[in-house]
Amino acid sequence: MSKSLARVKAALEAAGEQAQVLEMTETTRTAQDAAQAAGCEVDQIAKSIIFRGEESGHVLLFLTAGGNRVDPDLASQVAGQPLGKADAALIRAETGFAIGGVAPIGHLNPITAFFDPRLSDFAQVWAAAGTPRHIFAIAPDRLLEITGSKPTVFVK
Repeated sequence: MSKSLARVKAALEAAGEQAQVLEMTETTRTAQDAAQAAGCEVDQIAKSIIFRGEESGHVLLFLTAGGNRVDPDLASQVAGQPLGKADAALIRAETGFAIGGVAPIGHLNPITAFFDPRLSDFAQVWAAAGTPRHIFAIAPDRLLEITGSKPTVFVK
């Protein structure tokens, strides 16, 4: 088992969450891929979008419905600082995950996170579990609680 996957499983267990992590035969790198693999709507995929805070130099996490695109201007307003593109090295250094498998939990370092209210329209959402082939299902309110995210609007 990869270290990334083990961290996600440990974070779920520490939160008292009984979520089953599934290994898919096909990739789940994109929201569309993950939705197809999970057999759900694309908006039921809790997509982890990472930006670099221009002032802090640290990454920020925006959990959004799979069909949504984070608006950089709204995201910057929500974050209270200009945001820039986080490169793969910074994402891996701060979260411990590679692009395509960034989980909303189990990060190497504490992370400021924001939550798209659209995710709350579903009884269950699916999120990356630390690899491009692993996902887990969770109730949106539990995901919000476990991640310590702030619900706010950052998509148009």
